[in-house]
Amino acid sequence: MLLSEKIASSETRYKNLLEEFFMKVFDISILPSHGIDHHRRVWVYAKEILHQLNDHGFNLDEPLPDKLIIACYLHDSGMSVDTGPRHGIEGRRVCEKFLLENNLSTVVFSDVLQAIEQHDNKDYIYANQPGDLLTILSVADDLDAFGFIGIYRYLEIYITRETAMQEIGHQIIENSENRFQNFLRTYGFMSELIEKHTKRYSTILSFFNSYEQQVTSYKFNNKSISGHCGVAEIIEKNVKNRSTDANVRLNEIDYPDPFIQWYFAELDHELSESLQQNI
Repeated sequence: MLLSEKIASSETRYKNLLEEFFMKVFDISILPSHGIDHHRRVWVYAKEILHQLNDHGFNLDEPLPDKLIIACYLHDSGMSVDTGPRHGIEGRRVCEKFLLENNLSTVVFSDVLQAIEQHDNKDYIYANQPGDLLTILSVADDLDAFGFIGIYRYLEIYITRETAMQEIGHQIIENSENRFQNFLRTYGFMSELIEKHTKRYSTILSFFNSYEQQVTSYKFNNKSISGHCGVAEIIEKNVKNRSTDANVRLNEIDYPDPFIQWYFAELDHELSESLQQNI
């Protein structure tokens, strides 16, 4: 069976089940940027990696697409319980529930449970095997941290974890660089993906370098909301109000600053493109 047929078969069997299950267990008001759309995008990135591995002659395990779609759709499900860095443990419990409800063996899918538990370990101290389930999941998850969507997602999670606004910029720069360098080390032979995602990484790096310059003199919580820090302040307000990312994009028109208008227009464009990939 061709890889494309295997992937289509996995989607036929599991995609609707996973989406319905996820939306029952995940409270989107807690962390909108880690809702179902994030998991859909991670699956798209995982499929890109699978196809590239296949094109480069890797011998992929027969059940890998089945296992990977489950891991992609449930990897951050634990965020509804614990938004901290140990959310993988909660995600493992959620996945166990999914497996049991659908008469799937926790033994057969034990590597899926392990991958979900460990996917957010971003120390990158071990050499990754390009065709491993955990490696593909972790890198696909990392790729959704880039671009205009990545800017929004980073800000939301760091603000939710109560990182000081003056500290956010350099922490995100460091974290995103680690993710990107791991991507290069693991899949540097995939020239097409490297070119595509280098541009998306450059977007987030440029944004937070500018944020770092502005934050030294920016006054948060005043009437003048502008620039890169202004984007962060808008997202901060919505996190505190437990608003969804859709509310953010609807309400950004209240802020006339040209950069803020530009950022949210680009975010909408990127989100629309990602939705098309999931049809």
